[in-house]
Amino acid sequence: MEIGVPKEIKDQEFRVGLSPSSVRVLRDRGHLVFVETNAGMGAGFSDADYQQAGANIVPTAIDAWSRELVVKVKEPLAEEYPYLKKPKLLFTYLHLAADRHLTEALMDSGITAIAYETVELADGKLPLLTPMSVIAGRLAVQFGARYLEKQQGGRGVLLGGIPGVRSGRVTILGGGVVGTEAAKIAVGMGAQVEILDISVDRLSYLETLFGSRVELLYSNASNIERIVPQADLLIGAVLVLGKRAPILVSRELVGKMKPGSVIIDVAVDQGGCIETLRTTSHTKPTYVEEGVVHFGVPNMPGAVPWTATQALNHSTLPYVIKLANQGLDALDKDVALGKGLNVKGGRVVHPAVLDVFPDLI
Repeated sequence: MEIGVPKEIKDQEFRVGLSPSSVRVLRDRGHLVFVETNAGMGAGFSDADYQQAGANIVPTAIDAWSRELVVKVKEPLAEEYPYLKKPKLLFTYLHLAADRHLTEALMDSGITAIAYETVELADGKLPLLTPMSVIAGRLAVQFGARYLEKQQGGRGVLLGGIPGVRSGRVTILGGGVVGTEAAKIAVGMGAQVEILDISVDRLSYLETLFGSRVELLYSNASNIERIVPQADLLIGAVLVLGKRAPILVSRELVGKMKPGSVIIDVAVDQGGCIETLRTTSHTKPTYVEEGVVHFGVPNMPGAVPWTATQALNHSTLPYVIKLANQGLDALDKDVALGKGLNVKGGRVVHPAVLDVFPDLI
């Protein structure tokens, strides 16, 4: 099969769909890979690296898109919509529940679109979302610590504190992969940490990880209203598979936070769980609303592309191989991969996306 790897065009998105090592594996299996020139440069992979792995370097985006399977990292942007009719298969992150325009563009194109984030194993785990969730969770605290600095518009709080001065307070909404990884970094920095989650079983599991180092609370309106105003750094880490995240923190509650506090919502690409949070970019990552610094970059792992590209490829490559070997049949033969199917033949087929856009049936 011919596989195309276009260069990502989202603001400061330096990850790339396939690394040179992945290209070599695909070439060894008899597939042809066409990589747009400089597609991997931001992640530390030169055109020469790809050529040595057996890739064909092509000069333009359309050359990469004009293949049977296109492998990307982020969802197609409006500038890429004209390319959507070229490939038969698109494999990337899509997050359609927060993007009706992209959903309609995919439907109009007739393409088969498979979303990394909805590939789901029998036990409910999301193998292609997890590696980026780990990175995003860890980065959320790094970014939060940075934007708490006074020169960045924050309160001037050192998360770890020092002897004689209390440490910063980190409140995390959601105890899944993102929330857990954020808590690891925050605890390591010496911050006071709270995690709120609706699953008692998950809270029990988190207790085995953190013991008394993290305060674990059941997530309900009363606890959220009591805890959020005390936070120096509030991290939204709520994921509902394929759907928009519910709003847990209202504008009114944000207004009760201390001036210069910081909010980071990792699920902003699914709509986010904080009413005042909107999408930003790596170029202009923050804004101030209700006196609080908001960070809403949807492609946070793009800040560490060398690490993130390799971590993503370790998870996506087995599925890319199946698609390359079997084409659409792979969706029937691999149940987990089949659950990644979002759009096919001009129709939305993923039930969670249909719940958001019922008129697109």
